[in-house]
Amino acid sequence: MKEFFQKYKYKLISVCSFLSVLLIWQLVTDVFHLVSPVMLPSPTKILDTFWYKLCGGTVPDGSSLLQNVWSSLKIALGGYAVGVLIGVPLGVGMAWSRRFELFAKPLFDIIRPVPALAWIPLMILWLGIGYASKVGIIFFAAFISATVNSYTGIRRTSQVHLWVGKTFGATNRQLLFKVAIPTALPMIFTGLRLALGSAWVALVAAEMLAATSGLGYMIQMARMLGRPDVIIVGMLTIGFVGLLLNTVLERLQKRFVRRGRHHD
Repeated sequence: MKEFFQKYKYKLISVCSFLSVLLIWQLVTDVFHLVSPVMLPSPTKILDTFWYKLCGGTVPDGSSLLQNVWSSLKIALGGYAVGVLIGVPLGVGMAWSRRFELFAKPLFDIIRPVPALAWIPLMILWLGIGYASKVGIIFFAAFISATVNSYTGIRRTSQVHLWVGKTFGATNRQLLFKVAIPTALPMIFTGLRLALGSAWVALVAAEMLAATSGLGYMIQMARMLGRPDVIIVGMLTIGFVGLLLNTVLERLQKRFVRRGRHHD
């Protein structure tokens, strides 16, 4: 028993802290009524709302929770994929080729400080409020982090490793794919995770401003109709889905980085 406690004591402390917060929250809202349910619903009310939306309930936004999650995921992953597929090669190319860097980096440096949400008016003007406009917003959110970290990762490649490769007759292409990119993988994957977080945040903000479905739209409709329980359900769902996506990327990072080191 003592060994079990020593092994899991920090997890047990975290669980106890979480349960304590829930208990205090329940007492304050549903037992002693110190806070109005209009301002802060009780945990049991939020659980009821979550179960209702999960089982297909469509009030107040017209879609169930799973429909909203799927709608948000389609947009987020679409924009994220495009941003990564363009951003990573762009970052690698700018870091590896001086000529390409002189051509592309000035334009990238102009776009880089512009927040993804600043593109919302133009995206709506150009593409309307449908799927394409939100994918465009997500693209800019993911594109910046993917490019910056890929560029930095390649730049940090050890010159000693490159020199050894040249000594053994490696071509420029071999140096890039056998030395530079494997070395930069941890930094590139960090960029992918940052890009995913940025994309998820930008998506929810974009849906709150211009959408007809999705988690951000659900939160916005709940705000307009005075449903804090639905707002909190939406917030918790956003956090859980974001955590799940980040965990998947973290697992992929460990697998690919370990494989790259083993290959080296």
